[in-house]
Amino acid sequence: MVLFFPIQQELDCISDSGQILGKIKFDVTLNQHIFTPDNDALALSENQQQAINARLAGLDGGQFSIDMQDDD
Repeated sequence: MVLFFPIQQELDCISDSGQILGKIKFDVTLNQHIFTPDNDALALSENQQQAINARLAGLDGGQFSIDMQDDD
């Protein structure tokens, strides 16, 4: 299982054990959401990768959104 937690127009991807796997953010140049691992040496399980891929597809397809944060 992967939890998705919004932080400053990004989503932290957190494993069920509490480890931060990486972030999902919007890449303006590609016009799509991308996943950036927190640690390049970290190997994601198949279930974690599937959950992240599903969230990326849902964000790009409009099924999900990342809430904007107002710091004022």
